[in-house]
Amino acid sequence: MTFDKNALGFGYGEHAPFASNPWMTRGRLFPEATSATRSDFQRDRDRIVHTTAFRRLKHKTQVFIAADGDHYRTRLTHTIEVAQIARALARALKLDEDLAEGVALVHDFGHTPFGHTGEDALHEMLKPYGGFDHNAQSLRIVTKLERRYAEFDGLNLTWESLEGLVKHNGPLLTADGEGTRGPVPQPILDYCALHDLELASFASLEAQVAAIADDIAYNTHDIDDGLRAGYLTFEMLEDVPFLARLMREVHDRYPGLESSRFTHEIMRRQITAMVEDVIGVAQQRIGEIRPQRAADVRQAGTVMATFSEEMGETDKQIKRLLMTRIYRHPEVMRVRENAASIVCDLYHAFMDDPQLMREHYWIDQIAGMAEPARARHVGDYLAGMTDTFAICVHKRLFDHTPDLR
Repeated sequence: MTFDKNALGFGYGEHAPFASNPWMTRGRLFPEATSATRSDFQRDRDRIVHTTAFRRLKHKTQVFIAADGDHYRTRLTHTIEVAQIARALARALKLDEDLAEGVALVHDFGHTPFGHTGEDALHEMLKPYGGFDHNAQSLRIVTKLERRYAEFDGLNLTWESLEGLVKHNGPLLTADGEGTRGPVPQPILDYCALHDLELASFASLEAQVAAIADDIAYNTHDIDDGLRAGYLTFEMLEDVPFLARLMREVHDRYPGLESSRFTHEIMRRQITAMVEDVIGVAQQRIGEIRPQRAADVRQAGTVMATFSEEMGETDKQIKRLLMTRIYRHPEVMRVRENAASIVCDLYHAFMDDPQLMREHYWIDQIAGMAEPARARHVGDYLAGMTDTFAICVHKRLFDHTPDLR
């Protein structure tokens, strides 16, 4: 997909009519006075960065356990890369960069220790009580669990930031009220009863660029980390025609280049090609739909910031490569199994004796709660753990802690 460079707007403060307007936000659940120096979306982004949940991301797994090496992506470095790409896309399309960046920075707040392994294990433990969903947990963190402000729990983010967090991957409900990806998690429904996030509509373009930036980031950096770990080779990348073409370009221009530089030259070209493809698709759909306000984007009936058909096929090929060669690699699966056992052990220990959750702010009340409420508190506590803290607590409570190296 080609794009029109002349149609890109890079002027500071220059916004398209369909961009989200920070001066016309739908507001916050708890009304606050506006700032004289920052827009509401800037304030949202700043609140997100200053949370304990954001800081904890630096010790949460992306793909490889952090103990494997200092240079592998963590959930925090992944988040920063997503935010950088989201901001670039937002600027190119004349959107509100602060909102796009904020959604990108908050999108993984609800992830457990040990990445998707921890999420899967915790979901199994909490199945009798509604299960666990990291997106719903992100919403719980920013509306309930962060305890920083005197006048409210959570961060009291704007409607637009919360909508982007919840719906960045598309509507959660059909027009008939059916879940688009199964039942909507109860925490999201509970919040929407107070502050309706309109789950049947698409999110803003700012949220859409944050979502596709997530795909671009991990499609690229998981290849980089896979090569570093030795699970991928350059020969394996040849299975994806798009990557094979990039490697030929780099080899022809820089013959004999050392492997680390060769990898980086491939990755930077991959990001550029994917970003430019999304811009081209978005420009085309904007031209067809002609949205005149942010509400028109929500009612367009289709995602506007996405890959072209050709790049979408490349995206699928890369994901298959990563799944086959990395995510399902026997050594990775061994570590995943051990990590899952740590999460399950801790869950059962905390359910049996809530006093073991020494830092939990409701520790004295949890033991007397009904089992569903107690399980949710245990889930919140476990989901907030970093990899390192979970391992440390497991070593304190159990005679043997599985090896994650």
